[in-house]
Amino acid sequence: MFIFNSSIGKKFVQSVSGAFLIIFLLLHATINFFSVIDAFAGKYGAVAADEKLFSAGDGLFKLGCDFMSTPVISIMVPVLALGFLVHIIYGCWLSWQNLKARGPQKYAVASKAAADSWSAKNMLVLGLVILGVIFFHLTHFWAKMQLPEMFGVGEFENNPYLLLGATFGKWWILAIYIIWFVALWFHLVHGFWSMFQTVGWSGQTWFKRIKVIGVIVATVICLAFIATAITAFVMA
Repeated sequence: MFIFNSSIGKKFVQSVSGAFLIIFLLLHATINFFSVIDAFAGKYGAVAADEKLFSAGDGLFKLGCDFMSTPVISIMVPVLALGFLVHIIYGCWLSWQNLKARGPQKYAVASKAAADSWSAKNMLVLGLVILGVIFFHLTHFWAKMQLPEMFGVGEFENNPYLLLGATFGKWWILAIYIIWFVALWFHLVHGFWSMFQTVGWSGQTWFKRIKVIGVIVATVICLAFIATAITAFVMA
């Protein structure tokens, strides 16, 4: 098939699945950042310690987690996560194909802007770092919330505030996550403008604007995650 056999088709698959990744991360970062707002509002510790307040839904983060359980979101999240998974698997396969075809050149770049970009030259390495910590991340949250709830496997943790504190309360775990978020930032900065370039938005004027927007989007997402992790560490 054209979409799998041509270089344009391969890049198109990466672009579309990359869009799923960005939407998924924006949603995830927004819900997580609610815990930071709760901390400043004085509700983080109170809701985490008081089961009645938690059960009553007091606290934006709790409400955000409840929102994630609504039918519409429950359907949308697996679709976004599937796009995320396709992006990772296809990206690794595509990078491996480029590596075999080009040898020392490693990552294929199609423009001087890409060739000058450190992240463009190291997308495979950044992707592998991100992929490795994803499994680490899943053992902390998905395995203790969604997995027990959906499949009855493991011990279910109903209070996301306590789960945040239990995870980020250890400094070395916090350090690993911050490194992960920095790697994610570099990956998103390159991936954002590359996605638009693939679908034809590569004019000189718009290309510069898209690169700036990409930096802003990547920074907002990663700062939200970092703020969430540091807040949980302080509140633990």
